[in-house]
Amino acid sequence: MEYVKSKIREVMDFPTKGINFYDLTTAFKDPRALHIIGWDLSQLYRDKGVTKVVGVESRGFVFGSILAFELGAGFVPARKPGKLPAETVSASFDKEYGKDTVEIHRDAITTDDVVVIHDDVLATGGTMAATYELVKSFNPRKIYINFIIELGALKGRSRFDDGVDVKSLIVY
Repeated sequence: MEYVKSKIREVMDFPTKGINFYDLTTAFKDPRALHIIGWDLSQLYRDKGVTKVVGVESRGFVFGSILAFELGAGFVPARKPGKLPAETVSASFDKEYGKDTVEIHRDAITTDDVVVIHDDVLATGGTMAATYELVKSFNPRKIYINFIIELGALKGRSRFDDGVDVKSLIVY
């Protein structure tokens, strides 16, 4: 992961003053970093019987898709309102910068599924907590949560009960 960390750009005061943004696009464009992230994420779940990967809009789509491909699982996008064409279920949540909502197609997940929910960064945890509750409402057999980066000082992990399997490749 040291190689990957060396490819992540830190942008000060983005999107607002006082926020340090970890820009993964610089790692995504590097073939070696892309491969390392995809490989390491897939190894976390290789033997878990995963049937669906939920990627959280929008950067969670990048490695959510790679993870689904590597695991031979289906991919389910968790999107902002009005972006999915069929009937959806939704969950609203508070973010650092206001309120937001996440939606998934009503027929995307079954009770037989083992699901990994993926997003690029765990900050305060609002988006993932809402997505987790939404996926949980489908009553799948098991839910795993993962991130490439976790900003430990923001304590986003505290949004999840102790029994929830949360993994991050890099913790700042």
